[in-house]
Formats: sequence, structure tokens, C-alpha cells
Amino acid sequence: MPFTTLISTQELARHLDDPSWIVFDCRHDLANPGAGRRAYLGSHIPGAFFLHLDEDLSGPLTGRNGRHPLPDPRRFAARLGELGAGGAKQVAAYDAGAGMMAARLWWLLRWLGHEQVAVLDGGYARWLKEGRPETGAVPEARPCRFPGFPRSDGVADAATVARHLGNPAVRLVDARAPERFKGLEETLDPVAGHIPGAINRFFKDNLDAEGCFRAADVLRNEFQELLAGASSGQVVHYCGSGVTACHNLLAMEIAGLSGSRMYPGSWSEWCSDPSRPVAR
Repeated sequence: MPFTTLISTQELARHLDDPSWIVFDCRHDLANPGAGRRAYLGSHIPGAFFLHLDEDLSGPLTGRNGRHPLPDPRRFAARLGELGAGGAKQVAAYDAGAGMMAARLWWLLRWLGHEQVAVLDGGYARWLKEGRPETGAVPEARPCRFPGFPRSDGVADAATVARHLGNPAVRLVDARAPERFKGLEETLDPVAGHIPGAINRFFKDNLDAEGCFRAADVLRNEFQELLAGASSGQVVHYCGSGVTACHNLLAMEIAGLSGSRMYPGSWSEWCSDPSRPVAR
């Protein structure tokens, strides 16, 4: 049975030597972009390959397409193939703990049509806490073809979001911290505030005190209350740059609320055009 949302440390440990599985380390620090790679070279899950948020999981910046635009799908698929992530592989993704970077890879793979991908619940922090194996050795890749092709049904662009402002049939969900959502502070982007009509679901509210995702029924109840009768198919997720929005999308999938979309450019793209409205 493929894993399509979360995978436990226990389950991943059982498959470390399974050639039909591949593991990716997605650790990243927004304030220190080189920290994730250094951490990986020092210690990682045996057999894991490293993917960098800026270099692998994002595309080139133009100044108008957000801080983490989508990667070119052909180039990204080629990169995955270089590392051995063939179309039949079960992918496990992890980061330092909260799952925000791993969820970005999870969503990108689904965007390319690869459903057999799961985020390690609790991340590397839980893995180490449980005393599971680690290494500094970089594995040798076995290149293959990754046959991914981007799906358009799970993505909303800025024009789509703009057309549906004020339309109750589309529910925008912002994953940023409440202070940033309200426009009380802004640490990363030049404009504070949010897209008019959006509601706030801080991505960290998806986690328990141990840094693992909360139970599916808890997530389901909370998202249903937040959406106030709207269906999951009406939801468009966004955040600062299209990273933590993936965390909320994953949480909804865990909760059995499938079919929501993502606005990849998110607030960093939206606020780059002064003609677009801002709410505070």
C-alpha cells in the first residue's frame, strides 16, 4: 500500500534498504540558505538525498513571481530522475521537524502526478530523538527517468485569485502567522497585510506539542469549522511564498478533505503588484 500523506519513523526505518523507496532531506533555514545543506552533510537519514528549497524546489526569481516560484517542471523532473526517483518509487520527505519544507516537496511531486509521496511525521528531530540511525555519507545515485507532468487542476494563479475576490465560492486560506496575516508585522516581504477575503490558518496549528501532525479527526473538525460550510474543493491555499501553504494542504488531505488548490506565488507575488488590493 503506498503512503500518500504521512509516514512514521518506525515505518520509514523498516524500508531504509528497500530499493523501491527513496528518501529526500529538505532541511532549510530561510534566514540562512546554506544551513540545510551543511546540516545534511553532517548528519542525515542513511540513503537520503538532499534537495535545496531555492535551487531544486523553486524556479528563477523575476521580482514579480514571488520568493519561491514553481520550478520548471521538466528541469525538476530531470533533477528527480538524476537522483533515482523513478515513477514507481515510494518517496519519503523530511525536514528538521515541522514539515513545512518536506510538505513543499510532497506537493510538488503531486503537482507532477506522483502520488506515492509522504512526509516523515516529526521529521529529523523525532528520528534523532528515537535514536534511529544517521550518517554523513552521501549515497550514490542511480539515475532513471522521472515521468512527471504538471497538473493544472491543483493550481490557482494570481489572475484566478484576482477574478474571484469577493466570490464566496472560493475560500482563500492564508497559512502565515496571525501577526503577518493581520499586517501587524512583516519580516520577509515589502508589504504587510493579506489578500482581501482570506481567512487565517497558521500552519503550526496543524501540529501537536511533539511536532507531529494532529489526529485526522481533530484536523477535520478544525478545518470544517474554519471553512464554515465551504467544501474543500472551494479552497485555495497561500502563504508568504508557497511553502507553508503546502503544510495546510497536506493537513487537509490527512483530514480526508481532498481537492483544495494552491496559489504558488502567494503573498510575495501578490504584493509585488501595487495595483492588487491589500487588506489589514
